Amino acid sequence: MASDDEFLQATLPVLDLVHNLARRFVRERADAEDLVQDTYLRAWQAWTKGNRPRRPAPWLATICLNLGRDRLRQASLRSELIVEPPQEPAADIDVAAVAIGRVEQAQIERALWALTEEQRIAIALMDIVGFTAAEVAAITGSPRGTVLARVHRGRKALARLVGEEAVRRDP
Repeated sequence: MASDDEFLQATLPVLDLVHNLARRFVRERADAEDLVQDTYLRAWQAWTKGNRPRRPAPWLATICLNLGRDRLRQASLRSELIVEPPQEPAADIDVAAVAIGRVEQAQIERALWALTEEQRIAIALMDIVGFTAAEVAAITGSPRGTVLARVHRGRKALARLVGEEAVRRDP
């Protein structure tokens, strides 16, 4: 039972990080939750066999990354956007600001999915999750310079894609 508690204490603080990373692999929220669950299952199996890392965040990110890549290899990605059921706005919420925020978020999400997998993952790990370039290099098995190049090119492409969409929508 102590092993259960140790595993939970070490890995639960990293749950949001793993979920954010999983959302960069799959478009559907339920699929991301499945990927997170599989990541924790795989981590638990390794933990019970004695594989206990010093730093759980990069370890779990690596497991999630590998499982996500396996899923991408096994199934073709669907091209539909994330569609969430509409919710009734609260009375004190600025509906216009919320709508604009959702449109902007959707633009960025579409642009992220237009990037190469390597760029999308590097940006997700560095900009969204907060790993350093050296940590991303260790997680992905790529040289640090390659990670930095992917992030740089990905950011430039992201800015270009979002800008192009804004021009198309508001000529």
